[in-house]
Amino acid sequence: MALFNFGKKKEEEKKAPACACGCGCPTSEAEEITKDCCSEAKDGICCIKVLGAGCKSCHEQYENAKQAIKDMGLSVEVEYITDMQKVMEYGVMSMPAIVVNEKVVAMGKVLKANEVVALLRKLGF
Repeated sequence: MALFNFGKKKEEEKKAPACACGCGCPTSEAEEITKDCCSEAKDGICCIKVLGAGCKSCHEQYENAKQAIKDMGLSVEVEYITDMQKVMEYGVMSMPAIVVNEKVVAMGKVLKANEVVALLRKLGF
């Protein structure tokens, strides 16, 4: 009797996404990625993203995240991702969500700019 492993080929075909910060560093599963996702992240943030559906709340989170980065004096571009396939790659089930150095750090709630700053500081940035 032949045994079939239908899921194995799919797993083998999955490739880790490249870091969106543009440095070309490889990334692995989201939960395994630390704040060192690229060489520029040794002491800080290399990439920050807001994941959303394009709704008012998600856009508000994007604006608040940009303001937080500005308030912290950082020169990191905040990326706004509304492509649902890309959003699902992060395992996010409620939006908006904030991703820092390829790790989901907040989801399901619109954080004000000062709350984003507090979250980033709590994470060590």
